[in-house]
Order: sequence, then C-alpha cells, then structure tokens
Amino acid sequence: MKHWRTVRQLKQGVKTTKPIRTIWAAKQEANTLDIYLYDDVEGDSENWWTGEKQPSDTSANHIREILEAAGNVDAINIYINSYGGEVKEGLGIYNLLKRSKAYKTVYVDGFACSIASVIAMCGDKVIMGTNTLMMIHHASMGAYGTSDELRKAANDVDVIDKASCSSYLEKAGNKLTEETLNQLLDNQTWLTAEQCVQYGLADEIASKEDPATEAANQHLEQAKQTMMAFLRGKAIPEVPKQFAAQKTNAEKLMTAFRKNGGKE
Repeated sequence: MKHWRTVRQLKQGVKTTKPIRTIWAAKQEANTLDIYLYDDVEGDSENWWTGEKQPSDTSANHIREILEAAGNVDAINIYINSYGGEVKEGLGIYNLLKRSKAYKTVYVDGFACSIASVIAMCGDKVIMGTNTLMMIHHASMGAYGTSDELRKAANDVDVIDKASCSSYLEKAGNKLTEETLNQLLDNQTWLTAEQCVQYGLADEIASKEDPATEAANQHLEQAKQTMMAFLRGKAIPEVPKQFAAQKTNAEKLMTAFRKNGGKE
C-alpha cells in the first residue's frame, strides 16, 4: 500500500519524516482509492508577509489533484473526522467526489460537522460508527456595511443555505422533508448515528465485526506499537498477518528516522 503525505510531494518525489498531514490518500489496489479528511476544510491561502502561496491539504484543489493522480478507480473510500470549515471549499469537494463515476463509501470516523457533513453526502453509502456524530446548521458569515448591504448579505446566506440543503435532501430521499431539515438546521442539531440513519443522512451503522474497520484499527495499532518500540529502543513488533506481504508505513517511517539520526 502506498501512503502519500500530499499529492504535490508524490509528484515531486519528496521524502519526509514529518507527521502525516490531514488529508492523504492511499491507493490500496489498482482500482481503489482511500481519502482521509481529518481536519478543518480550508482553501489555499497567501502568506501576508511574503506573498507566497500556501497550499491547503484540505482544499478542493488538493482533492482534485488526488483524483487526477489516482486516475480511473472503481471505488473511493472517504474517511471523515472534521468540524467543517469553508463552504466554498466544501461544496467544491462534494461536487468533485459526487461527479466521480467510482462507487463512493463514506466512513464517519468521529465528527462530520457543518460543511464536512455536506461532503459526507457525496457517498453512495455512508457508514457511521456507533459513537460518531454529525452536526448540521445554517450557513453563517460576517458582514458590515449599510443597512441595504446587510440585508443583501442576509439574502446571500439564504441562497448559500439552499445549496447545502439540496445535498442533504438528495441523499435523504423520502426520509427527510425540507420542513424537518430546516428545523434541524435552526437548532444547530447534533445527530447520532441512529438519527442519521433515521433521517437518511447515513445508510448504516458500522459493526465491530466490520472487516474493513477491524483491518484499519489493526494497522493503526501496529503503527502506534512500532513508534513506542522505537522510542524505547526495542525491536519493531510483529506485523499483523493481513499486512505481512507489504512493508508498513511505520517501518518506512522508522527507516527514515534512523537514516536521519532520529531527527527530522
């Protein structure tokens, strides 16, 4: 399995021992792509002092790069744990993924709040853990100016709201009316996995026996044990059977650390 810190670095052949970023992709097989969204959704920015462009790992532009680098795939798994962020970027990510012909499975790994919950609606199937949550609310923005300008700003937010609402309603089908959705948005509602399934915003609740979930948990546990073993100066623990045929991310990280004398 190939793990990429960012697609930009993949293209440039950059090797690094720095921590994994918030969005990264792993092309597990020739036909499957994993995308992880584990932070606030933000667009590219510019350094105020230097004018240098600062690419964001959670921007729509970066998702576009990930999809282009992956090429044609049959399936995309999207893992979300995010408080939300910029509506513009979130809607861009939603539509990029929605437009893909690949079968999309969304896994809510913690929180899918605000615009991150809209991104989740791109999934052909949305799966939530028993202890995961979505939070939905009306769009908001800051504004200043004359009374006419403020009224226009309020009208603009209403229009932006409709864009998000259409994503929820399309996913929910006949399980959620526009009236009920607006009540949930008015109340800035936190929704459990059970409620999300009830309203059609999720399709199923992951069981502890889910093979994909179990494999991912074991991979994360292996990485944690490897790092702790390195810090204690002990041997790297045995790789679980399902990952024995491949060199793990953690092993690569330890090799880089040792070559660098344990420094970044």
